[in-house]
Amino acid sequence: MAIWLDQNSKVIVQGMTGSEGRKHTQRMVVAGTRIVGGVTPGKGGQSVTFEEDPVPVFDTVADARDATGANTSVVFVPAPYAKAAVLDAIAAEIELVVVITEGIPVKDTAEFVASARRSGKTRIIGPNCPGLISPGQSNVGIIPPNIAGAGPIGLVSKSGTLTYQMMFELRDLGFSSAVGIGGDPVNGTSHIDALSAFEDDPETEAIVLIGEIGGDAEERAAAYIAEHVSKPVVAYVAGFTAPVGKTMGHAGAIVTGSSGTAAAKKAALEAVGVKVGRTPSETASLMRAILA
Repeated sequence: MAIWLDQNSKVIVQGMTGSEGRKHTQRMVVAGTRIVGGVTPGKGGQSVTFEEDPVPVFDTVADARDATGANTSVVFVPAPYAKAAVLDAIAAEIELVVVITEGIPVKDTAEFVASARRSGKTRIIGPNCPGLISPGQSNVGIIPPNIAGAGPIGLVSKSGTLTYQMMFELRDLGFSSAVGIGGDPVNGTSHIDALSAFEDDPETEAIVLIGEIGGDAEERAAAYIAEHVSKPVVAYVAGFTAPVGKTMGHAGAIVTGSSGTAAAKKAALEAVGVKVGRTPSETASLMRAILA
């Protein structure tokens, strides 16, 4: 089983004809993802060849959906044009839109996230995220497909590189799905959304949650776990040594006073029975002990 993405997902790539879109489309095709089309305004009617198979390019997401039956889009569009690209996907009622682009203005993100929620038909993952992978089924984004196989662990993470590290640490056990939700102040999918989906997935036996300093997403996730999650959860919170008052890496990773600190998040999670590692490796060991 998997959440949100499986072998039946039909994927289009917005920005496929650009250098990043083309490079990562090639990686996704090799990983077995069903890439059925690309979207670049003004280049409709062209095609791009991957693994000897031509992939058609369309001017709009609606055109791509109508021609291919696509239900998933991944966005590799530069930040100034990303909002228009995501709104195009929402208007076409694409079910899952994975926004890889970083540096999108928060105002733009807030607008397209609000539009998706109003539509009630589109889930956005990201922006500024690595995407998601259901090993052995489909890979949408930039997560390396060969670092872990299929298995019983669900992973939700704010950090791309920590997603990769945790998958590698637990590669012999494997994952149902791994979801990078991104670390911007506004995003389309939260820890809670992923926790809910993993709780409902019968083949996910345990969950790893990776958070970081800033905001209160992890505290809210802790409260949700206490009320709604029956499966074991382990967590890692990045940023124990981060200086107060400075933005660290992700735009959302800023600590003000005692709010948003790693220690506060760790305490909130442990208070509801979540085991929290001080390092990614320790967190992986906690998961191993649970599954053993």
